[in-house]
Amino acid sequence: MTSDVAAVEQPPPMLAAPRTRSGGGMLWRYLLVRFLLIFPTVLILVSVVFFLIRLTGDPITAALGGRLPPDQLQARIHEAGFDRPIIVQYFEYLGQVFTGNFGTTLTDNQLVTDVLIRYGTATLELAVFALIVAFIVGIPLGLVAAAKRDKAPDAGLRVSAILFYATPVFFAGLVAKLIFSVWLGWFPVSGRASVRTELALNREGGTGLYLIDAIASGNPAYVQDVILHAVLPAMTLGLAIGGVFLRLVRTNVIGTHNMPYIDAARSRGVSEYRLVRKHAYKPALIPIVTVIGLQVAILLSGAVLTETTFEWQGIGFQLAKYLGSRDFVAVQGIVAMIAIIVALTNFVVDVIAAFLDPRVRY
Repeated sequence: MTSDVAAVEQPPPMLAAPRTRSGGGMLWRYLLVRFLLIFPTVLILVSVVFFLIRLTGDPITAALGGRLPPDQLQARIHEAGFDRPIIVQYFEYLGQVFTGNFGTTLTDNQLVTDVLIRYGTATLELAVFALIVAFIVGIPLGLVAAAKRDKAPDAGLRVSAILFYATPVFFAGLVAKLIFSVWLGWFPVSGRASVRTELALNREGGTGLYLIDAIASGNPAYVQDVILHAVLPAMTLGLAIGGVFLRLVRTNVIGTHNMPYIDAARSRGVSEYRLVRKHAYKPALIPIVTVIGLQVAILLSGAVLTETTFEWQGIGFQLAKYLGSRDFVAVQGIVAMIAIIVALTNFVVDVIAAFLDPRVRY
């Protein structure tokens, strides 16, 4: 006697579960998309800067109007091509930008690229110092705030974080100069180094990064001088970003406390201190990496005020100078270059985040 065996129905091909792509393929697709997005981003930023600048009129009239006779002024405008249709000027400027030509300054007749190269190292050095301060302040204090959640230290640190990033950079810089330079005399008032150190470092040549050049010179006095000049600008700019990092670390460490693996570790008798330091620390750093790209834009915008306050001879200082003289060709070139730097930095940050956190790729 035979028994009938019910056939197991198979799903039609169109309803079968689709094959999942390999992680490596998804990663490279994600990176390619992020890389291609750089070009429209830069195009939009450069276009916005161009048309906003031209709302004030042609750059030569803005910079030299009233200082030259009308006939000479018109001759300069015609020679520079600023009397042509705006759309023609726009496409010509785009062609120059994509070949690395950001124009020539009107007030001192320098190539904008030369200005960026000469003063860019100073801004880079200040940005690195500020990021170091932000990491030193934001990450440890964020862990402390998470470990002391809803207690007095947590409340105090949260208030401090709000004060850090809500206080205008120029105001914080002026207060820091008044207290630590004028009243206490601990740090220099302004500059990247003393005149003697600058002359020595520039005479010897080098990278343009004063701390590296001072270390390479083998003179401890130069190293000390450069560090003392960098403390107040770096603290002023770094604390603003450190406040953001502090709150991010605190929020994400507290969030990981509800994860199953944290409960499993706690059930094994792991102390709360070790839970925060060992198990919840690394996941909390992933959002920090993703936010760094945005903080670079804040760093560069804050550098304008910080460098002006402390007379730090960087791109921000030069940008403020050209704004004061209404040299909009220089302003346009510097702002466009900053936009490109921010777009490239965000791409690098996206790459790092994709390697650290596979969820970013999907």
